[in-house]
Amino acid sequence: MSDYFEIMMPDVKSKNLIESEFHQAVEEVLSSLSVVLERHPEYCSMKILERMIEPERVITFRAARMVVYC
Repeated sequence: MSDYFEIMMPDVKSKNLIESEFHQAVEEVLSSLSVVLERHPEYCSMKILERMIEPERVITFRAARMVVYC
């Protein structure tokens, strides 16, 4: 099961480059779920963890800079 984590973590880190706290949280969750994944390897093939760590919604916005001439 550690192979699964070793494959998954670089992908998580590449998608969320500057989110070191998120990386740590994902590693903690993955380590706590290792027993469950050993008992149910089908969860790995169904990509349950990948769906758990993807944000449901991402909100981005852009504020335009306004230039005022006097």
